[in-house]
Amino acid sequence: MNGQAAAYFIFGITLVVIFVVIIGFYYSRKRHRKVEEPKYKMLDDED
Repeated sequence: MNGQAAAYFIFGITLVVIFVVIIGFYYSRKRHRKVEEPKYKMLDDED
C-alpha cells in the first residue's frame, strides 16, 4: 500500500468515525430528554 492509498484509507475511517459520533450524539437519551422537556413543560397543567 503506497502513501496515497493509506491517506485515503485513513480519511475514510475518520469520516466513518465522525459519522458514528454524530449519530450517537443525535440519538442519545440525555439529549432526547433535554429536547423533549420544554414540550412536556408547556403541556403541563399548572392548576
